[in-house]
Amino acid sequence: MIKLSGVIITFNEERNIERCLQSLVNVVDEIVVIDSFSTDKTKAICEKFHVRFIEQKFLGYIEQKNFALSKASYDYVVSLDGDEALSEALQKSIISIKSNWELDGYYCNRFNNFCGQWIKYSDWYPNKKLRVFDRRKGEWQGINPHDNVRLLNKNVKAGFLKGDILHWTYQNYSEFNNKTEYFSTIAAKAYFDKGKKSNYFKMTFNPTWAFFKAYFLRLGILDGINGLVICAQTANITFLKYTKLWELQRRKESS
Repeated sequence: MIKLSGVIITFNEERNIERCLQSLVNVVDEIVVIDSFSTDKTKAICEKFHVRFIEQKFLGYIEQKNFALSKASYDYVVSLDGDEALSEALQKSIISIKSNWELDGYYCNRFNNFCGQWIKYSDWYPNKKLRVFDRRKGEWQGINPHDNVRLLNKNVKAGFLKGDILHWTYQNYSEFNNKTEYFSTIAAKAYFDKGKKSNYFKMTFNPTWAFFKAYFLRLGILDGINGLVICAQTANITFLKYTKLWELQRRKESS
């Protein structure tokens, strides 16, 4: 039977972290928490679960999560954010493969809770994620803040687990608005650093397409008012990202 490490990154997650840890304690053989110097009760809650609690200045979402992987004692990992938890069905699925691990990684769906509502459409479900994997075969990649685990070569094999990663996103619209502003700034800077460009077409077409795809093609309309809010913010964050990228380009050109 293999041994599993649960790895989590946190910052001020007192609202969610106990639920996350509780879902892992009977599944993994150790829990490693990488915390960005939380100022709330996150550390005290983690200490009740006897985790390995490591404080590390925030390196960026992708970089912080790869740092967390490097601190695990075992090569087989379950990687979560502090506002996520394993459903009971997913806990059972992971336990079942510990004695019969055959693949390099396992996907599962993420089920998002927004303002108290479980979102079933709106481009948010099924939200397939690779979170149970052999760290020698995969790592966190992407463009901040949109990170994801990717297997490192074409010969690796992945499966799919029953059950969901439960994700508690935002409690109210104001919190969603603030995060949209924050994440769009990070995304624009990441795009700029990678040499990506913005233009009039990207600032107009991309947000329009993002809304149309999420609201109509991915049936966000069926999630009611919250579906509309989510899809509108999907368009908004796309618009903000490209306008902020345009601003960075102009600033560089004029310097």
